[in-house]
Amino acid sequence: MLKMSPLTQKKIRSFKQIKRGYWSFIILTTMLVLSLFAELFINSKALMVKYDGDYYFPVVSDVYLARDFGQVGTSEANYRQLDKAFEAQGGDNYVLMPLVPWNPLEQDFSGDFPPTAPNAEHQHYLGTDDIGRDILARLVYGFRIAMGFALLTMAASYAIGTAVGCAMGFWGGKFDLFFQRFIEVWSMVPFLYVIMILVSILQPTFALFVAINVLFGWMAITWYMRTMTYKESSRDYVMAARALGASTSRILFRHILPNTMVMIVTLAPFTIALNITALTALDYLGLGLMPPTPSWGELLQQGKSNLDAPWIVASVVSSLVLVLVMVTFIGEAVRAAFDPKKFTRYD
Repeated sequence: MLKMSPLTQKKIRSFKQIKRGYWSFIILTTMLVLSLFAELFINSKALMVKYDGDYYFPVVSDVYLARDFGQVGTSEANYRQLDKAFEAQGGDNYVLMPLVPWNPLEQDFSGDFPPTAPNAEHQHYLGTDDIGRDILARLVYGFRIAMGFALLTMAASYAIGTAVGCAMGFWGGKFDLFFQRFIEVWSMVPFLYVIMILVSILQPTFALFVAINVLFGWMAITWYMRTMTYKESSRDYVMAARALGASTSRILFRHILPNTMVMIVTLAPFTIALNITALTALDYLGLGLMPPTPSWGELLQQGKSNLDAPWIVASVVSSLVLVLVMVTFIGEAVRAAFDPKKFTRYD
Protein backbone atom coordinates (compact mmCIF):
# COMPACT_ATOMS: atom_id res chain seq x y z
CA MET A 1 0.00 0.00 0.00
CA LEU A 2 1.35 3.40 -1.02
CA LYS A 3 2.22 5.50 2.03
CA MET A 4 2.26 9.27 1.81
CA SER A 5 5.13 11.20 3.28
CA PRO A 6 4.50 13.35 6.38
CA LEU A 7 4.97 16.49 4.27
CA THR A 8 2.31 15.37 1.77
CA GLN A 9 -0.09 14.55 4.59
CA LYS A 10 0.50 18.01 6.04
CA LYS A 11 -0.29 19.63 2.69
CA ILE A 12 -3.53 17.63 2.37
CA ARG A 13 -4.57 18.67 5.87
CA SER A 14 -3.86 22.27 4.93
CA PHE A 15 -6.04 21.87 1.83
CA LYS A 16 -8.92 20.53 3.94
CA GLN A 17 -8.68 23.54 6.22
CA ILE A 18 -9.44 25.86 3.28
CA LYS A 19 -13.17 25.19 3.46
CA ARG A 20 -14.42 26.78 0.25
CA GLY A 21 -11.79 24.96 -1.81
CA TYR A 22 -12.29 21.65 -0.02
CA TRP A 23 -16.09 21.68 -0.27
CA SER A 24 -15.92 22.85 -3.88
CA PHE A 25 -13.76 19.80 -4.58
CA ILE A 26 -16.26 17.50 -2.85
CA ILE A 27 -19.26 19.00 -4.66
CA LEU A 28 -17.62 19.08 -8.08
CA THR A 29 -16.35 15.51 -7.73
CA THR A 30 -19.83 14.35 -6.68
CA MET A 31 -21.37 16.13 -9.67
CA LEU A 32 -18.85 14.52 -12.01
CA VAL A 33 -19.45 11.02 -10.62
CA LEU A 34 -23.24 11.44 -10.83
CA SER A 35 -22.95 12.71 -14.42
CA LEU A 36 -21.14 9.49 -15.36
CA PHE A 37 -24.35 7.65 -14.42
CA ALA A 38 -26.71 10.28 -15.84
CA GLU A 39 -28.67 7.62 -17.75
CA LEU A 40 -29.99 6.36 -14.41
CA PHE A 41 -31.39 9.77 -13.47
CA ILE A 42 -32.16 11.48 -16.77
CA ASN A 43 -33.45 9.24 -19.52
CA SER A 44 -36.57 8.49 -21.54
CA LYS A 45 -36.03 4.77 -20.93
CA ALA A 46 -37.51 3.16 -17.86
CA LEU A 47 -35.29 1.90 -15.08
CA MET A 48 -37.55 -1.11 -14.61
CA VAL A 49 -40.80 -2.43 -16.06
CA LYS A 50 -42.96 -5.12 -14.49
CA TYR A 51 -45.27 -6.62 -17.11
CA ASP A 52 -47.31 -9.83 -16.78
CA GLY A 53 -45.15 -11.03 -13.93
CA ASP A 54 -41.83 -10.48 -15.71
CA TYR A 55 -39.27 -7.77 -14.99
CA TYR A 56 -37.47 -5.75 -17.67
CA PHE A 57 -34.61 -3.25 -17.35
CA PRO A 58 -34.67 -1.13 -20.54
CA VAL A 59 -32.04 1.37 -19.39
CA VAL A 60 -29.35 -1.33 -19.32
CA SER A 61 -30.84 -3.87 -21.73
CA ASP A 62 -31.69 -4.16 -25.40
CA VAL A 63 -34.37 -2.07 -27.07
CA TYR A 64 -37.91 -3.22 -26.32
CA LEU A 65 -40.62 -2.59 -28.90
CA ALA A 66 -44.04 -1.17 -28.14
CA ARG A 67 -45.76 -4.49 -28.79
CA ASP A 68 -43.59 -6.16 -26.14
CA PHE A 69 -45.67 -4.32 -23.52
CA GLY A 70 -49.02 -4.35 -25.27
CA GLN A 71 -48.66 -0.96 -26.98
CA VAL A 72 -49.61 -0.35 -30.59
CA GLY A 73 -46.83 0.12 -33.13
CA THR A 74 -43.52 -1.37 -34.20
CA SER A 75 -41.25 1.37 -32.80
CA GLU A 76 -39.52 1.43 -29.42
CA ALA A 77 -41.80 1.48 -26.41
CA ASN A 78 -42.84 4.87 -25.03
CA TYR A 79 -42.29 4.35 -21.33
CA ARG A 80 -43.95 7.58 -20.23
CA GLN A 81 -47.15 6.59 -21.98
CA LEU A 82 -46.77 3.03 -20.70
CA ASP A 83 -46.49 4.34 -17.14
CA LYS A 84 -49.76 6.28 -17.50
CA ALA A 85 -51.48 3.30 -19.13
CA PHE A 86 -50.49 0.95 -16.30
CA GLU A 87 -51.67 3.48 -13.69
CA ALA A 88 -55.04 3.76 -15.46
CA GLN A 89 -55.42 -0.04 -15.71
CA GLY A 90 -54.43 -0.76 -12.14
CA GLY A 91 -53.12 -4.23 -11.38
CA ASP A 92 -49.56 -5.37 -10.75
CA ASN A 93 -47.94 -3.91 -13.86
CA TYR A 94 -45.88 -0.76 -13.30
CA VAL A 95 -43.05 1.33 -14.72
CA LEU A 96 -40.21 2.88 -12.71
CA MET A 97 -39.01 6.00 -14.52
CA PRO A 98 -35.89 8.14 -13.87
CA LEU A 99 -36.26 11.44 -11.99
CA VAL A 100 -36.23 13.30 -15.31
CA PRO A 101 -37.96 11.10 -17.92
CA TRP A 102 -36.42 12.81 -20.95
CA ASN A 103 -33.22 12.25 -22.86
CA PRO A 104 -31.17 15.21 -24.15
CA LEU A 105 -32.05 14.58 -27.82
CA GLU A 106 -35.79 14.04 -27.42
CA GLN A 107 -38.26 16.72 -28.54
CA ASP A 108 -41.53 17.40 -26.75
CA PHE A 109 -44.35 19.12 -28.62
CA SER A 110 -47.14 17.99 -26.29
CA GLY A 111 -47.58 21.41 -24.69
CA ASP A 112 -47.09 24.94 -25.95
CA PHE A 113 -44.86 25.69 -28.89
CA PRO A 114 -41.22 25.57 -27.74
CA PRO A 115 -39.35 26.99 -26.04
CA THR A 116 -41.56 26.33 -23.03
CA ALA A 117 -41.06 27.60 -19.50
CA PRO A 118 -40.26 25.26 -16.59
CA ASN A 119 -43.22 22.94 -16.06
CA ALA A 120 -43.39 20.32 -13.30
CA GLU A 121 -46.46 18.70 -14.85
CA HIS A 122 -44.55 17.72 -17.98
CA GLN A 123 -41.41 17.20 -15.86
CA HIS A 124 -39.40 19.85 -17.69
CA TYR A 125 -37.96 21.33 -14.50
CA LEU A 126 -35.85 23.94 -16.32
CA GLY A 127 -38.07 24.23 -19.38
CA THR A 128 -37.29 23.29 -22.98
CA ASP A 129 -35.13 24.85 -25.67
CA ASP A 130 -36.31 26.25 -28.99
CA ILE A 131 -36.90 22.81 -30.52
CA GLY A 132 -38.51 21.19 -27.49
CA ARG A 133 -35.55 19.43 -25.85
CA ASP A 134 -35.29 19.28 -22.06
CA ILE A 135 -32.79 21.87 -20.80
CA LEU A 136 -31.92 20.02 -17.59
CA ALA A 137 -31.06 16.89 -19.56
CA ARG A 138 -28.86 18.84 -21.97
CA LEU A 139 -27.15 20.67 -19.11
CA VAL A 140 -26.23 17.45 -17.30
CA TYR A 141 -25.06 15.60 -20.40
CA GLY A 142 -23.28 18.75 -21.59
CA PHE A 143 -21.50 18.99 -18.23
CA ARG A 144 -20.26 15.42 -18.64
CA ILE A 145 -18.92 16.17 -22.11
CA ALA A 146 -17.28 19.43 -20.99
CA MET A 147 -15.60 17.85 -17.96
CA GLY A 148 -14.49 14.84 -19.98
CA PHE A 149 -13.01 17.15 -22.59
CA ALA A 150 -11.27 19.28 -19.96
CA LEU A 151 -9.78 16.33 -18.06
CA LEU A 152 -8.64 14.38 -21.13
CA THR A 153 -7.11 17.47 -22.72
CA MET A 154 -5.33 18.40 -19.51
CA ALA A 155 -4.00 14.88 -18.95
CA ALA A 156 -2.62 14.55 -22.48
CA SER A 157 -1.23 18.10 -22.57
CA TYR A 158 0.45 17.73 -19.19
CA ALA A 159 1.93 14.34 -20.10
CA ILE A 160 3.53 15.76 -23.24
CA GLY A 161 4.51 19.07 -21.67
CA THR A 162 6.00 17.45 -18.58
CA ALA A 163 8.07 14.99 -20.63
CA VAL A 164 9.37 17.64 -23.02
CA GLY A 165 9.94 20.26 -20.32
CA CYS A 166 11.82 17.89 -18.02
CA ALA A 167 13.99 16.74 -20.92
CA MET A 168 14.76 20.33 -21.92
CA GLY A 169 15.69 21.33 -18.39
CA PHE A 170 17.69 18.19 -17.64
CA TRP A 171 19.76 17.78 -20.81
CA GLY A 172 19.84 21.38 -22.00
CA GLY A 173 22.28 22.22 -24.78
CA LYS A 174 21.23 21.76 -28.39
CA PHE A 175 18.24 19.67 -27.37
CA ASP A 176 16.94 22.57 -25.28
CA LEU A 177 17.65 25.15 -28.00
CA PHE A 178 15.90 23.07 -30.67
CA PHE A 179 12.68 22.72 -28.66
CA GLN A 180 12.76 26.37 -27.63
CA ARG A 181 12.79 27.44 -31.27
CA PHE A 182 10.17 24.80 -32.17
CA ILE A 183 7.80 25.97 -29.42
CA GLU A 184 8.27 29.61 -30.39
CA VAL A 185 7.34 28.83 -34.01
CA TRP A 186 4.47 26.49 -33.13
CA SER A 187 2.98 28.95 -30.65
CA MET A 188 2.64 31.51 -33.45
CA VAL A 189 0.24 29.28 -35.41
CA PRO A 190 -3.27 30.80 -35.01
CA PHE A 191 -5.36 28.34 -33.02
CA LEU A 192 -8.75 29.63 -34.19
CA TYR A 193 -7.77 29.47 -37.87
CA VAL A 194 -6.63 25.88 -37.46
CA ILE A 195 -9.98 25.02 -35.86
CA MET A 196 -11.90 26.68 -38.70
CA ILE A 197 -9.89 24.90 -41.39
CA LEU A 198 -10.15 21.46 -39.80
CA VAL A 199 -13.86 21.82 -39.05
CA SER A 200 -14.49 22.72 -42.69
CA ILE A 201 -12.55 19.65 -43.89
CA LEU A 202 -13.25 17.01 -41.24
CA GLN A 203 -16.35 16.09 -39.29
CA PRO A 204 -16.13 17.74 -35.86
CA THR A 205 -15.86 15.03 -33.21
CA PHE A 206 -14.97 14.90 -29.54
CA ALA A 207 -11.66 13.16 -30.30
CA LEU A 208 -10.76 15.76 -32.94
CA PHE A 209 -11.21 18.66 -30.54
CA VAL A 210 -9.23 16.90 -27.82
CA ALA A 211 -6.40 16.31 -30.30
CA ILE A 212 -6.40 19.92 -31.54
CA ASN A 213 -6.37 21.36 -28.03
CA VAL A 214 -3.58 19.01 -26.99
CA LEU A 215 -1.51 20.08 -30.00
CA PHE A 216 -1.66 23.69 -28.78
CA GLY A 217 -2.06 23.14 -25.03
CA TRP A 218 1.13 21.32 -24.09
CA MET A 219 3.44 24.31 -24.53
CA ALA A 220 2.41 26.29 -21.44
CA ILE A 221 3.28 23.58 -18.93
CA THR A 222 6.48 22.83 -20.86
CA TRP A 223 8.04 26.20 -19.99
CA TYR A 224 7.19 25.77 -16.29
CA MET A 225 8.59 22.25 -16.15
CA ARG A 226 11.73 23.25 -18.05
CA THR A 227 12.47 26.04 -15.58
CA MET A 228 11.80 23.93 -12.48
CA THR A 229 13.76 20.94 -13.80
CA TYR A 230 16.70 23.20 -14.64
CA LYS A 231 16.70 24.56 -11.09
CA GLU A 232 16.30 21.14 -9.45
CA SER A 233 19.08 19.60 -11.60
CA SER A 234 21.64 21.91 -10.02
CA ARG A 235 20.70 21.09 -6.41
CA ASP A 236 22.90 19.05 -4.10
CA TYR A 237 20.63 16.00 -3.86
CA VAL A 238 20.74 15.52 -7.64
CA MET A 239 24.53 15.87 -7.70
CA ALA A 240 24.74 13.36 -4.86
CA ALA A 241 22.54 10.91 -6.77
CA ARG A 242 24.79 11.24 -9.81
CA ALA A 243 27.88 10.71 -7.69
CA LEU A 244 26.36 7.52 -6.30
CA GLY A 245 25.84 6.21 -9.82
CA ALA A 246 22.06 6.65 -10.09
CA SER A 247 20.71 6.23 -13.61
CA THR A 248 19.17 9.10 -15.54
CA SER A 249 15.70 7.58 -15.28
CA ARG A 250 16.03 7.20 -11.50
CA ILE A 251 17.20 10.78 -11.09
CA LEU A 252 14.32 12.07 -13.22
CA PHE A 253 11.48 9.92 -11.85
CA ARG A 254 12.56 9.46 -8.23
CA HIS A 255 14.20 12.80 -7.47
CA ILE A 256 13.44 15.64 -9.89
CA LEU A 257 9.87 14.90 -11.00
CA PRO A 258 8.39 14.47 -7.48
CA ASN A 259 9.88 17.83 -6.51
CA THR A 260 8.35 19.58 -9.53
CA MET A 261 4.88 18.03 -9.23
CA VAL A 262 3.72 21.00 -7.17
CA MET A 263 3.59 23.02 -10.39
CA ILE A 264 1.33 20.48 -12.08
CA VAL A 265 -0.96 20.18 -9.05
CA THR A 266 -1.22 23.96 -8.76
CA LEU A 267 -1.98 24.66 -12.41
CA ALA A 268 -4.32 21.71 -13.05
CA PRO A 269 -7.59 23.29 -11.73
CA PHE A 270 -7.03 26.48 -13.72
CA THR A 271 -6.31 24.43 -16.84
CA ILE A 272 -9.60 22.58 -16.37
CA ALA A 273 -11.46 25.89 -16.17
CA LEU A 274 -9.69 27.12 -19.29
CA ASN A 275 -10.56 23.96 -21.23
CA ILE A 276 -14.23 24.13 -20.23
CA THR A 277 -14.36 27.76 -21.35
CA ALA A 278 -12.60 26.93 -24.63
CA LEU A 279 -15.07 24.17 -25.59
CA THR A 280 -18.05 26.33 -24.59
CA ALA A 281 -16.75 29.23 -26.67
CA LEU A 282 -16.18 27.03 -29.72
CA ASP A 283 -19.68 25.56 -29.45
CA TYR A 284 -21.12 29.05 -29.04
CA LEU A 285 -19.37 30.20 -32.24
CA GLY A 286 -20.64 27.17 -34.14
CA LEU A 287 -17.14 25.70 -34.47
CA GLY A 288 -17.58 23.01 -31.85
CA LEU A 289 -19.23 19.62 -31.62
CA MET A 290 -21.77 18.54 -34.20
CA PRO A 291 -25.45 19.08 -33.39
CA PRO A 292 -27.43 17.65 -31.69
CA THR A 293 -24.64 16.92 -29.18
CA PRO A 294 -25.56 18.39 -25.76
CA SER A 295 -23.44 21.50 -25.34
CA TRP A 296 -23.36 24.45 -22.98
CA GLY A 297 -22.09 26.68 -25.78
CA GLU A 298 -25.03 25.73 -28.00
CA LEU A 299 -27.43 26.50 -25.14
CA LEU A 300 -25.76 29.91 -24.73
CA GLN A 301 -26.33 30.54 -28.42
CA GLN A 302 -29.99 29.58 -28.03
CA GLY A 303 -30.32 31.86 -25.02
CA LYS A 304 -28.93 34.79 -27.01
CA SER A 305 -31.34 34.10 -29.84
CA ASN A 306 -34.36 33.64 -27.54
CA LEU A 307 -34.21 36.47 -25.04
CA ASP A 308 -37.96 36.11 -24.55
CA ALA A 309 -37.19 32.70 -22.96
CA PRO A 310 -34.91 33.80 -20.09
CA TRP A 311 -34.88 30.35 -18.50
CA ILE A 312 -32.52 29.11 -21.23
CA VAL A 313 -29.72 31.61 -20.72
CA ALA A 314 -30.30 31.73 -16.95
CA SER A 315 -29.89 27.95 -16.62
CA VAL A 316 -26.69 27.63 -18.65
CA VAL A 317 -25.04 30.80 -17.33
CA SER A 318 -25.76 29.78 -13.74
CA SER A 319 -24.34 26.31 -14.36
CA LEU A 320 -21.25 27.65 -16.11
CA VAL A 321 -20.54 30.25 -13.43
CA LEU A 322 -21.08 27.71 -10.64
CA VAL A 323 -18.66 25.19 -12.13
CA LEU A 324 -15.99 27.77 -12.98
CA VAL A 325 -16.21 29.34 -9.51
CA MET A 326 -15.83 25.94 -7.83
CA VAL A 327 -12.85 25.08 -10.04
CA THR A 328 -11.29 28.46 -9.21
CA PHE A 329 -11.81 27.91 -5.48
CA ILE A 330 -10.17 24.49 -5.78
CA GLY A 331 -7.24 26.01 -7.65
CA GLU A 332 -6.72 28.71 -5.05
CA ALA A 333 -6.88 26.18 -2.21
CA VAL A 334 -4.43 23.83 -3.91
CA ARG A 335 -2.03 26.68 -4.63
CA ALA A 336 -2.11 27.79 -1.00
CA ALA A 337 -1.87 24.28 0.46
CA PHE A 338 0.89 23.01 -1.82
CA ASP A 339 3.01 26.15 -1.79
CA PRO A 340 6.62 24.88 -1.51
CA LYS A 341 7.68 28.05 0.32
CA LYS A 342 5.13 27.41 3.03
CA PHE A 343 6.24 23.90 3.96
CA THR A 344 9.98 23.53 4.38
CA ARG A 345 9.95 21.33 7.49
CA TYR A 346 8.16 18.13 8.50
CA ASP A 347 7.19 19.32 11.94
